[in-house]
Amino acid sequence: MNRFAALLDGLVFTPSRNGKLRLMTDYFATTPDPERGWALAALTGDLNFREAKAGQIRELVLARVDPELFGWSYDFVGDLAETVSLIWPTPEKVDVLPTPGLAEIVEKLRSTRRGDVGVLMAGWLDALDASGRWALLKLVTGGLRVGVSARLAKTALAELGKVDLDRIEEVWHGLEAPYEALFAWLDGRAPKPEVGDRPTFSPLMLANPIEAEELVALDPAAYFAEWKWDGIRVQLVSRGAEKRLYSRTGDDVGRAFPDILESVPDGVVLDGELLVLREGEVAPFNDLQQRLNRKLASAKMLSDFPAWVRLYDMLEAEGEDLRPLPLSERRVRLENWYRAGTRPRLDLSPLIAFSSWEELGELRDGARERGIEGLMLKRKDWAYVSGRPKGPWFKWKRGALTLDTVLMYAQRGHGKRSSFYSDYTFGVWRDGELVPVGKAYFGFTDEELLLLDKWVRNNTTNRYGPVREVSPGLVLEVAFDSVHRSTRHKSGVAMRFPRIHRIRWDKPHPEADTLETLSKLVT
Repeated sequence: MNRFAALLDGLVFTPSRNGKLRLMTDYFATTPDPERGWALAALTGDLNFREAKAGQIRELVLARVDPELFGWSYDFVGDLAETVSLIWPTPEKVDVLPTPGLAEIVEKLRSTRRGDVGVLMAGWLDALDASGRWALLKLVTGGLRVGVSARLAKTALAELGKVDLDRIEEVWHGLEAPYEALFAWLDGRAPKPEVGDRPTFSPLMLANPIEAEELVALDPAAYFAEWKWDGIRVQLVSRGAEKRLYSRTGDDVGRAFPDILESVPDGVVLDGELLVLREGEVAPFNDLQQRLNRKLASAKMLSDFPAWVRLYDMLEAEGEDLRPLPLSERRVRLENWYRAGTRPRLDLSPLIAFSSWEELGELRDGARERGIEGLMLKRKDWAYVSGRPKGPWFKWKRGALTLDTVLMYAQRGHGKRSSFYSDYTFGVWRDGELVPVGKAYFGFTDEELLLLDKWVRNNTTNRYGPVREVSPGLVLEVAFDSVHRSTRHKSGVAMRFPRIHRIRWDKPHPEADTLETLSKLVT
């Protein structure tokens, strides 16, 4: 457990992605099974302890510490695990207490009744130091947030085994913790794990951005064109008796979309866009967000925000891998399959007929009025290749909207920007007061960042930890893709993909735009 605690400690205080990768790769290389496998499960969010609750931890500490002292400490620290790890009294003869291993903790928690968890936890808290106690408490209460995504942890595995990340993604969902077969393969002691007919994730093929002036070098007859729908990319997998819905990063999101899983036919792997559809019309992305990142969907959620998948491609049918086929053949297979039966909550993304880039450009220019992001261009003769190869697929997005806003708050950045105020919240005018409408942290140069940081420090009116409130004065021209209604924001609207377009040092802040102007752009 001490090694795991040291890993977490290092991840928390290492801001850079490469630094985190080195820490995880070294840990996986030097830690034996099954310890490293349980650590991997914890880092990827695949380790849950239903019998351990935060309330039990509070009861344990209140039995040993003055409640008044604990209350004051908790108010000051603001985090239960950190407070308990620091305030927990060290017992006498702590040196003779056996330090628990991560595997021991996992196995005992999984086999212990809820009523006995407190006794186990108290013994472990006695045996561990403050760092170990913090790691233990974060682990069992599900609060393990150390700046590591599941994909970053898998990237560390790829570096450990000197294999492509895509090869790990191909088997990931067919394996279970503590992943001993996976580590045996990465260590070179065994072949790649066989997952049989388990519904595993196949890494998606992605597109590169393109601008109008670059299209002249391409032959329009060689490409299919489709609308770029404003949802999230997903993969539907049905093999054997199991069905899965994966996001573009390989996360299983099916529990939040049971209506989609119920509609998945047997024996296929499909690539498409997850949307909310009402009477055939695509709803704003904000409607889809109501269902994202939820563990379960209520009956009301299913009714109010009906999910749909608009299909782009067919990757597998009845056990046949279609990815090596050219897109033109895969499209025929997809269309024939779709018309061969009833496909509830599924439809085809239509192909757009065009003969020249100029003709297609005119169609793209009208995309905003229809709430569409832009166009996808895909070579007809290309196989389905995971990753982002240069040439076969392009995304030709519609032009951005812009608005003049006023800087309201600034927050310190991360990594190399941790010394600068580089994250900016901006607002627009409503009845003489500023209301926040978005936040952005890119779109400016390093030289402009120095000027922005200096302006923030010289115009601060209040401090809230790492955040500074500034006096109205600096106008930021913000570019964004669209704007939607939002009950989570005071302004009632939210921008999608905002970024700093220009710093308007020249413009008086009273002349910035109004909420009324922004509201007219709502889609």
